[in-house]
Amino acid sequence: RLVRLERRLFDEGELHDYDVTIFEAGVGEVQRVTSTGTAASRHASSDMEMPEGSSTLPSQGAAAPPRRSAWRIVVSTAVTVAVLVVVFVGIFPKVADYSQAWSSIQEMPAGSVVALVMATLVNLAVYVWPLQAALPGLGYGPGFVVRQTSFAISNAVPAGGAVGLAVQYGMLDSYGFGAGAAAGAIAIVSVFNVFAILVMPVLGVLALLASGMVEGTYLLMAAIGTVAVGVAVVAFTVVLRSQHGARTVGRWADRLVDPLTRHLAHGRSVDLTAKILDFRSSVVDVMQARWLQVTLSTLLLQLTSWAILVLALRGLEAGAGHATVTWNESLAAFSFARVASFIPITPGGLGTVDAALTALLTGYGATSSRALAAD
Repeated sequence: RLVRLERRLFDEGELHDYDVTIFEAGVGEVQRVTSTGTAASRHASSDMEMPEGSSTLPSQGAAAPPRRSAWRIVVSTAVTVAVLVVVFVGIFPKVADYSQAWSSIQEMPAGSVVALVMATLVNLAVYVWPLQAALPGLGYGPGFVVRQTSFAISNAVPAGGAVGLAVQYGMLDSYGFGAGAAAGAIAIVSVFNVFAILVMPVLGVLALLASGMVEGTYLLMAAIGTVAVGVAVVAFTVVLRSQHGARTVGRWADRLVDPLTRHLAHGRSVDLTAKILDFRSSVVDVMQARWLQVTLSTLLLQLTSWAILVLALRGLEAGAGHATVTWNESLAAFSFARVASFIPITPGGLGTVDAALTALLTGYGATSSRALAAD
């Protein structure tokens, strides 16, 4: 049966210099492994089911999961600690007073504290929805445990992103989801999170413009952000529409990054075309059916995070007796600070995002201590 499938795929032009191996016994998935170790999962027909008692065959030529060496973990930890010391011990005490920030928090009205706690609980509750949207069949309870556990690890442990990813795979496997479904869901959530971080600054600039703050800088930022988001959405749509479109996007991506990667990687190139095809094969079915749920749940998560900042500012300002930062400005500050999380220095942007948010809130009129307290 395996030989017949291989011959059929070859005749249809779907198989070239690939080995076809069983990826998971009894499921009917097959894995195509290129000579470079890149694999793309594809569902085989039902006649590929293995007999009872069969064991899973090892993938031939598949690259082993990358493992971070010990010295990289040590260096990453040292850099994280250094950044945190610089930000929280070196920078913040020079521009703000920790004791004043704590006093501002203590002066918040009880109603503001209750509202802030409720908003935080809502944010925690909706945090699981993007993963549920991307992984049909995942219950709320298991999804909540997976998301909160991986979030805690990713944002508290140096190099926690890789550890958190492994934890997600392991936990989803324990809940009965295969590697293909888990990989596709995690990829969808990650990509849409990046899209949301790119979209939010555009919304922030538009909010500033709507409030009457029409400046050339804001107009330029809005234009650049809109073009960037538009290009990303169009490329993503083309990738999902067809394999030909995915190959086209991959070739363009290879042309753009090859000169840089060859210079930085000592002549080695990154085959983005193969990676994009792999990504498409793992997410196309879910995205065609559930793209709206994934989009709305991801945006809702970002907006509930911003709501926490707004309520914190309102509570601090109520304690002080006057308001200084408008909701438009808080949205812009939150959105631009989130972009700092792209800087891969500390887990979850810890320190870098805090510094950016505090500086932006101060620039919009908050006192440095109150901005630090809100952060």
